[in-house]
Amino acid sequence: EYSKIYEFESSEMEPIVAKPFSPENISIVREAPNVELDKSYIGSCTGAKYEDLEAAARILKGRKVKIRTEVLPAAISIYKRAMENGLLKIFLDAGATVGPPTCGACCGAHMGVLAKDEICISTTNRNFPGRMGHVDSQTYLSSPLVAAASAVTGKITDPRDLN
Repeated sequence: EYSKIYEFESSEMEPIVAKPFSPENISIVREAPNVELDKSYIGSCTGAKYEDLEAAARILKGRKVKIRTEVLPAAISIYKRAMENGLLKIFLDAGATVGPPTCGACCGAHMGVLAKDEICISTTNRNFPGRMGHVDSQTYLSSPLVAAASAVTGKITDPRDLN
């Protein structure tokens, strides 16, 4: 038994982003400043589970990305399942780069780290200065749906606003 139960109507919830440089610095996507992006990163243990990849694929299917977009599944089992079910083909057809399961740019180690002054939208879980690369880069945190929609437009985008 729980001490308190909360119920929310999901259709009334607004997508949010966490602006640089803290996951607590949140804004509703439609109220976020008109931010032009250099990159969309759909990856990490927090934002590239199979269900996350399915959500991103629903947005990207039949569309092309406008900015550099990297998809790195959270684990090899997820990578294989995404491959078997055609999700990786959707990402590749959209113009995204699909990489191996790894922390990659999430921890600023390798595979697509951000350069000076680059701005990224990411499904990772932290966005302090230097987390994904250069200390002068910026990372906005989002859901896979928002990251995929933003990849299509090149700016932070509510997926409900795509045509």
